[in-house]
Amino acid sequence: MPNQHKIPQATAKRLPLYYRFLNNLHIQGKDRVSSKELSLAMKVDSATIRRDFSYFGALGKKGYGYNVDYLLGFFRKTLDQDENTPVVLIGVGNLGTAFLNYNFTKNNNTKIEVAFDADPIKVGTEIRNVNVHHIDELEEKIGDIQVAILTVPVSEAQSMADRLVKAGIKGILNFTPARITVPDNVRVHHIDLSVELQSLVYFMKHYPLEIEEK
Repeated sequence: MPNQHKIPQATAKRLPLYYRFLNNLHIQGKDRVSSKELSLAMKVDSATIRRDFSYFGALGKKGYGYNVDYLLGFFRKTLDQDENTPVVLIGVGNLGTAFLNYNFTKNNNTKIEVAFDADPIKVGTEIRNVNVHHIDELEEKIGDIQVAILTVPVSEAQSMADRLVKAGIKGILNFTPARITVPDNVRVHHIDLSVELQSLVYFMKHYPLEIEEK
């Protein structure tokens, strides 16, 4: 296994995309794939793909391409896909409810196990086999879960993040516009859907649609 700290973050962010595409190829019964095929399908130039893969050693053979089953197994292990990852959801509004209905159905190893909200109408309900508890029960019910999805009002984001950290959470997927601060041993990924949409529109207007290095 390579030293993960030597892998550029840009490469690390592409690994789940590689895994998902390779899994689709596996389902289709395909035995091998070339970097060119990966490039066309994923809109990442082949040189970038070869460079990404080079961080993990010799994964393919010149003139043959890459063995799909081998790559799939390799990236599954690299991404810890054989380990179960329970997740807690904070906020069962429209977006939170959508997460519960979806609940990562294409990834059996990642699953929302418990949800919290302050709305008495939602507390005590069950959505897709996930119980919704009152937010006051957070510390009691969170157990050993270390990953949280945050979909609360922006005014509550920081205080809720503080509670999650104290409860043992080590990773937060933040869907609020707030830029929450956490200790150095906790990782936060901020996902602002409005910003992502604005970025999409900007690139549509100002950049030609072509394969580009990411």
